[in-house]
Amino acid sequence: MSQRVRLVLLSFLMLFVELALIRWSGSNIIYLSYFSNFVLLGSFLGIGVGFLRANAPRNLFKWAPAALTLLVLFVRVFPVRVESSGTQLLFFGTGPRSGLPTWVMLPIIFIAVAATMAMIAEGVARVFVQFEPLEAYRYDIMGSILGIGAFTLMSFLRAPPLVWGLVAAVIFVVLLGRAITVVQLISIAILATILIQESLVVGDSWSPYYKVSLIPRGSRIDIDVNNIPHQSITSVAYRKATEPIYFVPYQRIRTKPKDVLIVGAGNGTDVAIALSMGVRHVDAVEIDPRLYEIGRQLHPNHPYQDPRVTVHINDGRAFLEQTNKKYDLILFALPDSLTLVAGQSSLRLESYLFTLDAMRTARAHLLPDGAFGMYNFYRQQWLVDRLANTLNEAYGYPPCVDSVGRTAHLAALVIGREQGTMNCGVVWKASGPVPPPARDDYPFLYLRMRTIPGFYLLTLLFILAASLLITRTAGGPFHQMRSYVDLFFMGAAFLLLETKNVVQFALLFGTTWFVNALVFAGILLSVLAAVELARHVKLAPPRTLYTLLLGALVVAWLVPPHDLLKLAFLPRFVIAVVIAFLPIFLANLVFAQRFKDVGSSNVAFGANLLGAMVGGMLEYLSLVTGYRALLILVALLYGLAFAFESRKRMAVDGSPQLARASS
Repeated sequence: MSQRVRLVLLSFLMLFVELALIRWSGSNIIYLSYFSNFVLLGSFLGIGVGFLRANAPRNLFKWAPAALTLLVLFVRVFPVRVESSGTQLLFFGTGPRSGLPTWVMLPIIFIAVAATMAMIAEGVARVFVQFEPLEAYRYDIMGSILGIGAFTLMSFLRAPPLVWGLVAAVIFVVLLGRAITVVQLISIAILATILIQESLVVGDSWSPYYKVSLIPRGSRIDIDVNNIPHQSITSVAYRKATEPIYFVPYQRIRTKPKDVLIVGAGNGTDVAIALSMGVRHVDAVEIDPRLYEIGRQLHPNHPYQDPRVTVHINDGRAFLEQTNKKYDLILFALPDSLTLVAGQSSLRLESYLFTLDAMRTARAHLLPDGAFGMYNFYRQQWLVDRLANTLNEAYGYPPCVDSVGRTAHLAALVIGREQGTMNCGVVWKASGPVPPPARDDYPFLYLRMRTIPGFYLLTLLFILAASLLITRTAGGPFHQMRSYVDLFFMGAAFLLLETKNVVQFALLFGTTWFVNALVFAGILLSVLAAVELARHVKLAPPRTLYTLLLGALVVAWLVPPHDLLKLAFLPRFVIAVVIAFLPIFLANLVFAQRFKDVGSSNVAFGANLLGAMVGGMLEYLSLVTGYRALLILVALLYGLAFAFESRKRMAVDGSPQLARASS
């Protein structure tokens, strides 16, 4: 095998395993899907340490299959959960009350992921250093593009973990070749056995977002996602007898609705209820294709076979932004997702549905006598108040509130497009201080105040301390990275810039897995284009490139993503791509020019990756500032990179005058 092919395969394996661990660990550790960015941070730490070990006497890559198998075995043999209780940040779903506490569980997973990824990355790094820096980086990006493409294809095909494991196992065997040992073969065999058992569980299937489990319980079928109770398949008659909250919106409307939009249609129960109320047509929007398929196959009322129903597999906010249709009734029917977008941000799949901007968009899609409604078990009274106040600001008057039980936590909120069109029982009044509405730039509905919750801070502090210890112990002394401090800051800035683009495209085009995959592919293609340009063209001086990058960041700041929603799809797409990917491209021209002449490519790249991990930690500042403010932090970090690079050039050239002349 040529070293070029080997490097591409190793880079493919590295990114593929990283993506698989994010998906798989979230499906087996209860509530970890709410914290999947910690797995990403562990991956960045491991990859950075692996690159620092490129010239270490002992090659740990051969132990990577065993490390991956031990991680999978630990999670499967010892069922664990991440505790998600608290009042400052809410999590939907209920799980078993067993397992280790959050502050123990997250660090264990973090360290295990870091160790596994470090061993794989060391294999990449040992081949990486055999090429010129930019050529090596080029092949690394090619392998990463192939890796994300393969995992995207498997998401499209809804492949189970067995397929992911087989892909990794085959590549391990190919890379190890004749040097493969009995221990490695046994590790791969155990890994395959565990994933076969998991993939063949009766009632389990995989969507692009979750592991979906069907659990028959008498007259109903429960649907768990990632081992958390999520939905139930029941008849309309059963719902009417046991959960009348589903019928409240129809009781509050004075005029019988004809055209209805249901966001969060799920397995079809809400659609079946709408049909039972005599509506003429239902647009059913569901983001997860597997939940729709289950409802189509198993729902006793067969709502999805009814000719009055049109199904849209899409993000609810994206559908509202893309359609021109108006409705008598728009329902947000329990659209809580139980997972984050892409594992790289604090954004949940449904976050953009409940902002004040989204509520105003929904109002614009109502007919004059139309109404909007939502219902759910909201966990805390302050969340009911926040949502009710959001409707109050969007419509100009308070909504009707119907609650079930002793509290208003299980509640339905209904409001007419115009005041006086509802048969209102109880009008909302605040029970106490009301958190302000979520906005498109700050879409954190379930966070009560602008703060970083304590358990996040505790875990991030541990990650920082563990990262310093692991890097020093396994990667070598810190002074070896002294010459590449600017690359460290570039890595932190780039990760934040990447995260900003992910959430921006989620707002503009939907939080679907496909949109996220396209964004990541676009970022990698932009990186590859910058590398190719840097390899064949003499670039402008660093000062010029940094100035252009700052200008691109200023443009991105001056054009808030929300404003682009007013444009038609094509101009919105073109402008969004330019605004998002121009800084990415320029940032990688800066990186490529600097990386091209580094003395130790593995140490330089390791420093960059460790910076990316710190950037992932800094992303949590968005819980205080919102996402737009991340651009300021990105500009500051690139400013620090420029300052350290200039300082280094001054030291090399011997005088400030020579340094200025070279720029």
